[in-house]
Order: sequence, then structure tokens, then C-alpha cells
Amino acid sequence: MTIDLTRRVAIVTGAGGGLGRSHALALARYGARVVVNDMSPAGAEAVAREIQEAGGEAVAWTCSVTDRDAVEAMVAGAIERWGSVDILVNNAGILRDRTFAKMDLDDFATVIDVHLMGSVNVTKAVWPHMREKGYGRIVFTTSSSGLYGNFGQSNYSAAKMALVGLMQTLALEGEKSGIRVNCLAPSASTQMTAGLYSEDDLKGLSSDLVSPGVVALAADDAPTRVVLLAGAGAFEQAHVTMTRGVYVGDAPDAAEQIQAQWAGISDRSNEAVPASGAAQYLHEVQHPGRGTPQLQAVNG
Repeated sequence: MTIDLTRRVAIVTGAGGGLGRSHALALARYGARVVVNDMSPAGAEAVAREIQEAGGEAVAWTCSVTDRDAVEAMVAGAIERWGSVDILVNNAGILRDRTFAKMDLDDFATVIDVHLMGSVNVTKAVWPHMREKGYGRIVFTTSSSGLYGNFGQSNYSAAKMALVGLMQTLALEGEKSGIRVNCLAPSASTQMTAGLYSEDDLKGLSSDLVSPGVVALAADDAPTRVVLLAGAGAFEQAHVTMTRGVYVGDAPDAAEQIQAQWAGISDRSNEAVPASGAAQYLHEVQHPGRGTPQLQAVNG
């Protein structure tokens, strides 16, 4: 099935190089008009020029995603120029890596501000327009560091996992308005990974091999509430799941029973991907380990 983004308008943040550049070029190849956002005027203009020279439409826009007024102006400018914003790829980010014991809290807050609040700022700016139009595709950039942890990246990990939670809720809230919201967890060799991994580790991790995932998440038939992992030409999906667990009730030794049953609580056979946060409460109230009298009492 051919993906056609002709006349769709996309904003890609942090697109002056690395993954953002690859995303912007990929979306443009499929016909999207692209706002190339970056803190570097030279970087943003160079990528916009690349798109234009290849026959596409693009405009450079320099601002920080942490500057709410500037972000609002960028979105308004895209709508004034092309009449719409259909696709948002939240890619802008920074690193301030240190172990938690040695980390300055200002560095912790700065990473949260750029990755999490920067994504919130741009998404909030496009959200009313997408709701009014009844169409939108939003991609948040999460990370395996957030999903699974990574030594020396507590600030980055916290921000990236927070974006998964944001995606989960916005996908539910945006569904009735035709807004599909997903996360991308990329593995790629970029300026942000320089010095973190060996040359051998980074071989084959071109950012260009990640961007087809962004195109798929921007398509008309894109899924929603997906965490797509991408790197070296491979694509996987991550899930936040819930095990069946055990029921101990209001026993006086409930803590001891929990301690004795970690294996059962952790057993992943028949685990579920909850449709929403309410699924946890429903499962607990109706837990199969409950005795019938107790369940009837809860149900009144």
C-alpha cells in the first residue's frame, strides 16, 4: 500500500540535523510540506534547502521548543502559509548525562523541560487545530533509556518515559477527533550519541533507517497508542503490560503473602495490555483469585 502525504503539513522539531533531518527529508519524499524547526538557523535552513532542491516544499523555523510564545508563532505561521498542521514529530532533545549521585538538579530540570515540556508545548499548540479539523498525527520521541533504564541517564529516562504516559492519554483523548498519537524509540548514531558508544556499536545505525517508522506513523492509516522501536532497519513494538497477579485479600499477613508469591505476581503468562488505566481497577475488583462471596460483596 502506497503512503501519500501530498499536501499534508508536518512540523519536525530538532530537524536541523541527525534524526530530525532524516525525518523531515523522509516526510518530504512522501509529499509532505515540512516546517523544519531547530535552534540552529543554519541547520534548519540547510535542511529546508535540501527539501526544496529535491522538489519539495519546506520552510525553516528557528526557535526553542521551551519558548511557548515562539512555538505558538511557529504553528500559526505554518497554518497561515499552508492552511494546516497535520503531522507533528516531537524530536528536539538534549543530553546532560551523569549518575544521579553526581547530577546537578538544574541539569535534571533542563532535560525534563526540553524533552517533556518542549513536546507538551508544541503539541498543545497544534492540538486545537487538529481537533477542529478532525485529523492529526503526533509522534513523540521516547527511548529505550526510558522504557528499560540506562546507567547515567536518570533525567533523560524520566523525561522519555513521561512521554509514553502522555502518549497513552492523548491517544485516548484524541481518538474521537481523528488524532492518532504514537511514540518512536529510535536507535541511531547522531550528535547526541557521540562518545557514548564505540564505532563498532554504531555501525549500521544510520538515522535514515529509523525515519520510515515516522512516515508509517504519519500515514492516514497509522495506528494509535503504539510504542514503535526502530534501529538498523529493524522495527519492534514495546508494551506496558499487566500480569494476572495473585489475590491475598484483607489477610493479616498480606505483606508476607506478597513476599512469598513474587513468582506468581511476576508470572507473565496471560499478561494483558490494558485499554486504559481503569483496566487495573476492574481487574483487581474482579480478580479470578477472589472467592465468590467476596466478589459478590464488592459488586453489592
